[in-house]
Amino acid sequence: MRQLYVRESRAEQSRSRMEKGMVLDEVKKQVRLAWPMILANMLQYLMQVMSLMFVGHVGELSLSGASMATSFANVTGFSLLMGMGGALDTLCGQAFGAKQYHMLGIHMQRAMITFALTCIPLGILWLFTGKILMTLFHQDHQISTEAGSYIRWLIPALFAYGMLQCHIRFLRSQKIVLLLMLSSGITTLLHILVCWVLVFKSGLGSRGAAVAISVSYSINTLLLAAFIRLCSACKATWTGFSREALHDIVNFVSIAIPSASMVCLEFWSFEVLVILCGLLPNPKLQTAVMSICLNTAAVVFTIPLGLGASISTRVSNELGAGSPQAARLSIYIAVSMAILEGLTVGSIMVCVRGIWGRAYSNEREVVRHVAAMMPLLALSHLIDGIQCVLSGIARGCGWQKVCAYVNLASYYIVGIPTSVILAFVLHIGAKGLWVGIICALFIQDLFLVFITLRADWEKEVQKIRDQVYRSTIPIDAAA
Repeated sequence: MRQLYVRESRAEQSRSRMEKGMVLDEVKKQVRLAWPMILANMLQYLMQVMSLMFVGHVGELSLSGASMATSFANVTGFSLLMGMGGALDTLCGQAFGAKQYHMLGIHMQRAMITFALTCIPLGILWLFTGKILMTLFHQDHQISTEAGSYIRWLIPALFAYGMLQCHIRFLRSQKIVLLLMLSSGITTLLHILVCWVLVFKSGLGSRGAAVAISVSYSINTLLLAAFIRLCSACKATWTGFSREALHDIVNFVSIAIPSASMVCLEFWSFEVLVILCGLLPNPKLQTAVMSICLNTAAVVFTIPLGLGASISTRVSNELGAGSPQAARLSIYIAVSMAILEGLTVGSIMVCVRGIWGRAYSNEREVVRHVAAMMPLLALSHLIDGIQCVLSGIARGCGWQKVCAYVNLASYYIVGIPTSVILAFVLHIGAKGLWVGIICALFIQDLFLVFITLRADWEKEVQKIRDQVYRSTIPIDAAA
């Protein structure tokens, strides 16, 4: 009896060590995927910031116009393309996990065709930005004219950004993330030089900053394209251009549209906050404070964005490979990491709340209001980080359509109406606007947690493998 007890005890210890080893191994996998993506996202975000910094030295009107144009471009173009790229997270990640390597190149080519066609009407829309801002949004004539001029020179960046998103998702699905960080670093360094030359030496002025963004996105895309076509790491996944990419584009679009809706519905709600701030008492102060808060939130959001990209890759790969247990473990680890990151970064934000506003303004009133907002930013970062990971899980599984409805309900049925009530009925001001968004994020988290917990991972594996093999073409046909 004693010997049986000893054997069972040893077996239990062995299982415990094995489980700890699996958890540790999964943490290492996700960290190796996440940290290069965090840096790459931050570097790409800094390119637009640096462009505005250069424009700020040209003049106040140029800065106002470029800032308005950048906001309009993000709302109507860049966020849409970034969201559509989520379809590649699903399709490429699952195909890679199922070892249908040649399909990654086919999916990327379909995305490139779809993105290029999408950019045409967006580019036409951007041609009339100045008139749209004056007529529909009743913005200042001079600023609107300047914004219209700036965004016209930004149109080539729209096409370059679309192609860049295709290459990023293609490589990320294969876990080739260090290259993404390296190419973003090289491009960002070159962007400083390109901006300086085009803004101050070419005679283009503020328009040179828009051209610099187009040049930098193009350079980044060319670097990644050269790697894909020349490096042996992508030999199996890139088999050259194929006519098969012209087939089944409808299926890609059916995933891309709800994927874009997921991103845009959330992104647009934050832009609504800026517009609502202009309706508050003392709008200059409130808008300045909200702009600082949004900028701060965007910078720290690059961290959970990297975690979301990591779990999207892990889940899609594991489900494509037919490993539901591994996918489930990766989800638990990712959510735990998001909570830990949110608590850590949130604590730092609370600690520096008294001095953070000074990095943006010398006005004592602005600094004081920013300090009062920072605890709310810390809370929203924690909740938004969990949401980002849960959304990454959804992209990996192909749940974009359901999540688009979740975002619509969370932000536009709960979040924005709550913001309006708190800010304008209860007169809480900018704090009320942000509390409304926190409510939206909380509701969004609840829905996504419910969807994730109710998932039958064995059925998900079977569904995904059926989809992957149904869309698979013979390797010879891709040549």
